[in-house]
Amino acid sequence: MSLLTITSILISVAALFAYVNYRTLKLPTTIGIMVISLLFSLVLVVAGHAGHAGGIEIASAIVSSIEFDETLLNGMLGFLLFAGAMHIDLDHLLARKWTIGILASVGVVTSMFLVAGASYAVFRLFGFEVPFIFCLLFGSLISPTDPIAVMGILKTAGASKSLEIKIAGESLFNDGVAIVVFLAIFGIAVNGESFDAGHVAVLFVQEAFGGALFGFVCGYVVLKMLERVDNYQVEVLLTLALVAGGSTAAAGLHLSAPIAVVIAGLMIGNHGRRNAMSNETVQHLDTFWELIDEILNAVLFLIIGLEIMVLDFSATVWVLGVVLALVVLLCRLVSVGMPVNLLRRTGRDFHPHAVKILTWGGLRGGISVALALSIPAGTERDLIVAVTYVIVVLSILVQGLTIGKLVKATAVPVPVVGATKL
Repeated sequence: MSLLTITSILISVAALFAYVNYRTLKLPTTIGIMVISLLFSLVLVVAGHAGHAGGIEIASAIVSSIEFDETLLNGMLGFLLFAGAMHIDLDHLLARKWTIGILASVGVVTSMFLVAGASYAVFRLFGFEVPFIFCLLFGSLISPTDPIAVMGILKTAGASKSLEIKIAGESLFNDGVAIVVFLAIFGIAVNGESFDAGHVAVLFVQEAFGGALFGFVCGYVVLKMLERVDNYQVEVLLTLALVAGGSTAAAGLHLSAPIAVVIAGLMIGNHGRRNAMSNETVQHLDTFWELIDEILNAVLFLIIGLEIMVLDFSATVWVLGVVLALVVLLCRLVSVGMPVNLLRRTGRDFHPHAVKILTWGGLRGGISVALALSIPAGTERDLIVAVTYVIVVLSILVQGLTIGKLVKATAVPVPVVGATKL
């Protein structure tokens, strides 16, 4: 089946499910699409077991032909991160740079080790002998929060600007950090490489800092080009080329494409919006990238829902996934609580319920599934993919549908002078 045919089917089905959600469930669009696709998948699975296998065979063939890890990590991710970064206020981000930086780095690494240790024990409790290095690999892919899932839900959650910046900023940057850590552990677990702290440090500097520098250079070049053009069609095309070409070039240079795209998006969304574009261009650019964001999100959550048809689940794996979802949430609580409490001691002012909101708002999404699917075939891979999928679905459905209520329930009245910051 050709790429055009698969793309046409996915967009058509996503549009149909979005319509059904709008008319019936009235959930946030992305979550509604995933819920309907999950129900659709379950109906096909049940029908297949009842002897009507034609539908599930066709649907499974379509889903199996999609290389989810390649499609997301090397295709959709750059566009989604750029669209999200464009709407982040850089001044607000820089004002909270230490909090975001610590959560996106120390927080992710802390969570990874906590999840690895806990999952090693839980796997054995359920009768699965998973080597600790694969538990570390699992910890690295499940620890980062997903900006794609987080930012779409924060728009409707009614969160304060400070809260939104912290959660969104952390989720935008921790992906790049987590992918670098994942690649380092991947080399040890899958390729049999020996652990070398120096090599890991060089890899991190090359990928993370190199990616940030590359994104800055690309963003600066396009920014200067935008200053010399007053035609919104050309300017939109330049931003499109920045994402597509920049992501491909960064990956080819072994730099972090996610971090590069985020840095470029922040530059275009802030300096470009203020100094290089007319009001007409800004309106067209915002509309274009909002549409790209909505369409790709719809397709991504559709695929997540449909993936259940091609994954091998058992009752034990479902229960294991639920237990590990709770474990991951507790590890998130510790990895967020420690740095927030330490930062409070340095005089930084936080919302009294900051830890609760940051913990519950740390959704897992398609990036975790994509990283799990990138592990070569094997017993550990099948188990990790299955439990990752369960955790992601529970995270999006349970946390995603209730984070807005938590934000409203813990809202602190803002005084006229000296407002409390998260």
